[in-house]
Amino acid sequence: MTITSAVFVKSINGTDKILYDAKFQVAFVGRSNVGKSSVINSLVHEKLARSSKAPGKTKHLDIFVINNKFYFVDFPGYGFAHASADERERYRKMMMWYFEYSEVKRRVVIHIVDSVVGMTDFDLQMVDYLAKLKIDRIIIANKIDKLSKLEQKKQIDEITKQSGGAIVIPYSTKTNEGRSSILLTLEHMI
Repeated sequence: MTITSAVFVKSINGTDKILYDAKFQVAFVGRSNVGKSSVINSLVHEKLARSSKAPGKTKHLDIFVINNKFYFVDFPGYGFAHASADERERYRKMMMWYFEYSEVKRRVVIHIVDSVVGMTDFDLQMVDYLAKLKIDRIIIANKIDKLSKLEQKKQIDEITKQSGGAIVIPYSTKTNEGRSSILLTLEHMI
């Protein structure tokens, strides 16, 4: 798949007619500061999603239309320690609403994990949650460029073991390693 256009559409906090227009949706989830926005920007080859060294930039569901055919949906990061309890609960409810009650059926989840850190407890909870809901998912092991080849193999093997049967793709936003694999995988799903 070649991405020829990527446009920010809107940010939403809950139900919105854009979610029901029958376009396929690619939802991006992951811990705060794992590089969700950087992965989106890397996939589309432009600065589309807001990225920052400080975690917690994404506060809503940010929706981007890709090739005028499908959506990227960027979720707030989970596990952000500096967010208030109310804010963390709001993010949790937004996620549950989207995955369990929004009636969005044509979708895949790209779950981004930090390949250096490996699966955290929050990541493992997300794996279990998505598996229980039987939602198609891809795990991107981001920041692979920060590891030696030996460390990469060890971390990818461990992430794969913990993935709940999801596709695992090593990725680097710095070198674009894994980009073509992700786009090819998405092409077969959309």
